[in-house]
Amino acid sequence: MARSKVIVGIYDYVVITLGVILFVMAWQCFLLPNNMIDGGLTGASALLSMVTGVSVDIWYFGINVLLLVLAWIILGRGFGLKTIYAILLSTALFRVLGSENMSWLWSIEGNALHVKEAILVPIIGGLLEAVGLAMIIMRGGSTGGTVGRFYLYADFIVITLLILVPGHCFTDVVYGYITMGVCSYVLDLIILGKDSTVQVIIFSDRIDEIGDYITKRMERGVTALKAMGWYTQKDRLVLMVMLRRTELSELVKCVKDIDSKAFVTVVPANNVFGEGFDEMKVGLPRKKKNQ
Repeated sequence: MARSKVIVGIYDYVVITLGVILFVMAWQCFLLPNNMIDGGLTGASALLSMVTGVSVDIWYFGINVLLLVLAWIILGRGFGLKTIYAILLSTALFRVLGSENMSWLWSIEGNALHVKEAILVPIIGGLLEAVGLAMIIMRGGSTGGTVGRFYLYADFIVITLLILVPGHCFTDVVYGYITMGVCSYVLDLIILGKDSTVQVIIFSDRIDEIGDYITKRMERGVTALKAMGWYTQKDRLVLMVMLRRTELSELVKCVKDIDSKAFVTVVPANNVFGEGFDEMKVGLPRKKKNQ
């Protein structure tokens, strides 16, 4: 048992290492040499580097150290050693691949990785970044930064601010949006799958109308669960429904139209089996031996 855990642990770190290499290559080999950026913490580090002249790896490491200290205070050791490893390795590789000695790997004219069509650079960069991040995340690591809805807002803000940096124009901002879109799409595709499912819980005073819409218009099954509001001490019903991610926007619009004060939670769900989702596969039945 102990040996198997060691093997799994080594495998995790090998995959995380490869993921970090792809992630940093996306930035130092494709995006930064062409004055392009993506969003998030790395994008903010690149933006600050362009403004101040201080290298990306220093900003990247400094901001992550601050976040790690905050995480340590709030979560204790809960954020994991793999995250620390990924951040330290990323910082080191940003320094190495960003040096003039490694410029032969940069996607610029005269080099083997040069891409003539500028529009392909953010696509390649976003693809490499997404694959690298997926490898890191799926093995329990992280490159630091922010998550969730704030992450999306931060992406747009960071990329848009590029237009204020001397020597840059709106075209560079558009390239940044392309990188962000490619990275987000591919990352979701790898981690969640194209047919990923979500579990939605709906708290509303008008669940009858919402439930009817889900069953009749969306043709999805819905379950009413008994619950009690602790503050009011009153019994009520809440709705639970499983949906494909592509159907989520329709449901949210429906709930908003019916009850703008409704409370909705959305949780990714993996391996959902049953009618309308994936088929349960347990292998072929064994043939009975002749008696």
